[in-house]
Amino acid sequence: MSLQWGLIAGFLYTEIATVLLLISPLLSPIQWQKFFRSRFLTIIRERASIYFLFLIGILILFLLDAIREMRKYSTVEHTDHSMHLDAEMQGNMRLFRAQRNFYISGFTLFLSLVIRRLVMLISTQATLIAQNEASMRQAQSATTTAKSLLSQKAGENAQNDSNESSEWKNQIKELQVKNQELEQQLSKEKKDRDAVKSQAEALAKEYDRLSDEHSKCLQSAGDKKSD
Repeated sequence: MSLQWGLIAGFLYTEIATVLLLISPLLSPIQWQKFFRSRFLTIIRERASIYFLFLIGILILFLLDAIREMRKYSTVEHTDHSMHLDAEMQGNMRLFRAQRNFYISGFTLFLSLVIRRLVMLISTQATLIAQNEASMRQAQSATTTAKSLLSQKAGENAQNDSNESSEWKNQIKELQVKNQELEQQLSKEKKDRDAVKSQAEALAKEYDRLSDEHSKCLQSAGDKKSD
């Protein structure tokens, strides 16, 4: 294997290990997000698009070269039947190398796109998880605030009810006191009325008696005059 294809094969093995590491449950999306936002990767990420396009271009060139080699040695294999056995084995070996290079470059290009997509999905998932946690904290805070407001409102209502009940009790006590005073005053007025009534009856009796005595005196005076 030549040097360039050895480098591409090593890059392919690195990509396979990276994909296995990205899909493994060893690190959570939030931890991957922190790793992606590290200082070193932040510096690289500023020109990541340029590096990625450059890498894709190189892999496409190697893939096209492998396809060209495959077509070249496949044509030689099918057209030249008078070739010596060693030459035929050499041609088959070159065809095998071209096919191997095709698979290496093809899988390297494919895994490059897969890794880029996995990184984007992991970053998106980490962002959604952070937003979900923030929303849950806000919901819990809103629930706690609502519960405290409800308890405070219930306490205020209970206090208002107790104040109203105490006011009603005070008013009832005041009315009871006034009622007792009115009853006492009424009983006093009844007693005064009975006393006045009894005095009036006594005066009426005394008036009747005096009028009877006066009439008797008049009668006796008339009898004396007639005599």
